[in-house]
Amino acid sequence: MFIVTAAADGEMSGCLVGFATQSSINPIRFAVFISKHNYTYAVAVRAPSLAVHVVPPDGMALAQLFGGETGDEVDKFQRCSWRIGPLGSPLLDSCSNWCEGPVLSTLDAGDHQCFIIEPTHGETEDEVAFLSFDRAQEIEPGHEA
Repeated sequence: MFIVTAAADGEMSGCLVGFATQSSINPIRFAVFISKHNYTYAVAVRAPSLAVHVVPPDGMALAQLFGGETGDEVDKFQRCSWRIGPLGSPLLDSCSNWCEGPVLSTLDAGDHQCFIIEPTHGETEDEVAFLSFDRAQEIEPGHEA
């Protein structure tokens, strides 16, 4: 599972996403899909960059916050530790594996929008562990997918 964060026009948002993948090797590109029903979608479509975080195996509480709450009602960033990334996206301190990059293009993918980013900044540990999709199934969504 991943958490994508965005900032635009003085507004920040973030959500749990299950659809994300490297989409090109050279040049490097990463695709992340955000539900059009999600509050984060409205911020992401205006954001010049996005940050994508790998949710660690012990990150269920963070996944619950970003997947089970909605920015319509809750300021998620008041409930976790974060900092501003090099390109202006919020970076979650408890996710040590992340990338941030400018949004190069978007694509209508049905009920989700695909955002293609060029990862220009990031951090990774030697071994990347993550919260699995199966474990995240118990999270009640903040918005319908």
